[in-house]
Amino acid sequence: MTPQHWLVKQEPDSYPWESFAADRETSWEGVRNYQARNNLRAMAVGDKVLFYESGDSKSVRGVARVTKGAFPDPTADEPGWLSVRLAAVRSLPRPVTLAEIKKDASLSQIALVRNSRLSVMPLASEAFERILEIASS
Repeated sequence: MTPQHWLVKQEPDSYPWESFAADRETSWEGVRNYQARNNLRAMAVGDKVLFYESGDSKSVRGVARVTKGAFPDPTADEPGWLSVRLAAVRSLPRPVTLAEIKKDASLSQIALVRNSRLSVMPLASEAFERILEIASS
């Protein structure tokens, strides 16, 4: 099965990329949006993930991968909420800002542009690769 591609968003005040990279692996928990929860449910071991910092940064900062598929979120007070385990793979050569993403016509339809409030979103492999390409330019 071909790995899927995802983008996860995080407030840098609560868990910046640098902390994730230093930790090397973490449980992605605390998601309380039904659409994002369904996206967590669809994640599988080996899937590729872009880490996006919201807040002032508003940029994709690194690449991660799913190391454990969906399991019950231990931080939830009610059943049905999910977590996944993610491992940091590498920092991008340079952050890719939301402004750069919005300027790129090939990325105009990704969920980050169309539904910026969603914290876990799928990405087409072409969009994933295009963001990596921008980071290397």
